[in-house]
Amino acid sequence: MIETPPPDEVLFEVLTPLGFRVRVTRAYWELIITIKHPVMVGHEQDMKEVLQNPSEIRQSRSDLDVYLFYKPDGIKRWVCAVAKQLDGNGFLITAYPTDAIKEGVLVWPK
Repeated sequence: MIETPPPDEVLFEVLTPLGFRVRVTRAYWELIITIKHPVMVGHEQDMKEVLQNPSEIRQSRSDLDVYLFYKPDGIKRWVCAVAKQLDGNGFLITAYPTDAIKEGVLVWPK
């Protein structure tokens, strides 16, 4: 079960087209932009947009509770938000720019 952080620790929370909410805490976003993918500094609004209005969503081949949300970001470039749904709630695993959409089952749009 996912613990709900205090409201002042939540950076943003959005509803995905799959019907579950993804919550991102300030501390976790800081981890993404300092350790995992520093290129994402200042892209909080892009993450909200890709989670709410992706061009496509794919289900991970290695974890069926993980979804990859994609939105175009230039020619042959995408922004990807990776989120996990657990007990009806979701949380961001990572976010990054990419030049390739990963394999996986296309779950949205159908």
